Amino acid sequence: MSLNLTEKKAVVAEVGAQVAQAQAIVLAEYRGIGVADMTVLRAEARKSGVYLRVLKNTLVRRAVEGTPFAALADAMVGPLVFGISTDAVAAAKVINNFAKTNDKIVIKAGAMPNQVMDAAGVQALASTLSRDELLSKLAGTLNEVPTKFARAIAAIRDAKEAA
Repeated sequence: MSLNLTEKKAVVAEVGAQVAQAQAIVLAEYRGIGVADMTVLRAEARKSGVYLRVLKNTLVRRAVEGTPFAALADAMVGPLVFGISTDAVAAAKVINNFAKTNDKIVIKAGAMPNQVMDAAGVQALASTLSRDELLSKLAGTLNEVPTKFARAIAAIRDAKEAA
């Protein structure tokens, strides 16, 4: 079913709003994928906070025009699913993990602001830790410092009491 002009403008505005907040966009070809598999991919994306849609390439080209992702327009060829995320790693991670188990999803390209990546670049990005994982590691490290300090003070106290 074809969209009328008003609906197309609404889609461009919606995608443009997502792109304005985005830290990463990933493009993947979905030729031949079944509805059940696509539903699983969408559920994973929703869980990770990734905006995932199958869109007309011309509408997305208009949405990224004049943004730091404008160079990605050249890679928009064929039937594509677009993963857009505010976490620089989330979209790459979701689509890459799904592509490992489903050979019908093929990563074509990706971008971070002012930097276009090929499929290998997206896969490398997917292997890095996400923002949440980095924050949890930092919190764990910061939590250890006072604990070690308290143990050291307790050890000094016990040594003085024994002496």
